[in-house]
Amino acid sequence: MLMFAGCLEIFVYGMIASMLGTIIPGLAGSVHLTNAQIGYIALAQGLGLVVASVSVGPLMDRRGKKIGVLLGLLFITASLVALANAHSFATIMVAMFVLGMGGGIVLTGANALGNDVSDSRRGTVLNLLNLFVGLGGMATPFVAGNLLHSNAVKIAYTAAVLTAVTFLIHLPLRLPSPVPRTSSQKSREVFRRPILYLLAAATFLYTACEFGIWNWIVKYLITRGIAESTALNVLSGFAVGMLLGRLFAASLLIKVRPLTITIAASLLMAVATFSMLHIRNPTGAAAILFVVGMCMAPVFPTTVSLVGDIFRQGSATAIGFTITCGFSGLVISSPLIGWIAGPNPNGVGRGLLILPAFSVALLVVFLVLKSRYRHALEQRDASLIHSG
Repeated sequence: MLMFAGCLEIFVYGMIASMLGTIIPGLAGSVHLTNAQIGYIALAQGLGLVVASVSVGPLMDRRGKKIGVLLGLLFITASLVALANAHSFATIMVAMFVLGMGGGIVLTGANALGNDVSDSRRGTVLNLLNLFVGLGGMATPFVAGNLLHSNAVKIAYTAAVLTAVTFLIHLPLRLPSPVPRTSSQKSREVFRRPILYLLAAATFLYTACEFGIWNWIVKYLITRGIAESTALNVLSGFAVGMLLGRLFAASLLIKVRPLTITIAASLLMAVATFSMLHIRNPTGAAAILFVVGMCMAPVFPTTVSLVGDIFRQGSATAIGFTITCGFSGLVISSPLIGWIAGPNPNGVGRGLLILPAFSVALLVVFLVLKSRYRHALEQRDASLIHSG
């Protein structure tokens, strides 16, 4: 039951993760948005994600996960309806902020549910769960480009209906109740461990890269002379790569240590994202974006699994904070890409150079984490013995 609920929630999150990149060409044309304004819209979404994820973890630790998930699904539905009826830059900003809040709540809740499924196979479970991000991320641009003719209004309404259905499905589900021993003090204790901030830095850098692609790659491909409908299908290929990559990582994690996988993935991300900026044709674009998705796939869920391994008490708080810092990467990266790109539409490729740079920084963080992970587990065990 936990996996079923988590998979639905993650699918909805994946669906809205690719929403901005999918509808931005249509919105840019109807509302006459500049590159800088697109960056500010992404900033509004990122701020919503940050606000939600930092607050919902303690709420779910104390009040249960169901209330958080339902709240997030409501926010997503309402914001998508507002986005479908938006006719100004300001309205789009507000709608994207609320959409970000809903997405942050749902993603934190889904990963907290996945964290409860299995202690021994946490990395495998979370990679399987998060492959539905790829399914949702693939569905939005694919349906938009092939069935809805890139119509931003129809895309937003379709996503709103699917999210509302997910909300109705969740109403009768029995999700975990709050853990009695989890107090505000125990939730605060997670912030006293330095390794939490290393894990948060990893999600910050990774999310900056992932959302840089979701939000900007379609516009970049269009500047390379690729048709919008084709570019949307290429974005679907990125989502397919993430889906298959997480499926592969789920099986690999049975035998390979999580940090080994994240180190390898971050190295491959640096190479793949740099290669992505040398796209010459639709076939090459599809191939390299698929590879980029494969390389990125295991990083986020495997990092969350490391958080769950280290923080057995106050886990939702620790996961929520880590995800919050991840969304801070979105807050910074997408506006930064827009700022570096400048007013010239062809400048998007220059802005996207931050992706390989952030990937190299991510590799460094994981190498530092590897040297401190064992000590963190020893601290965890000592804390559990003391509290028991």
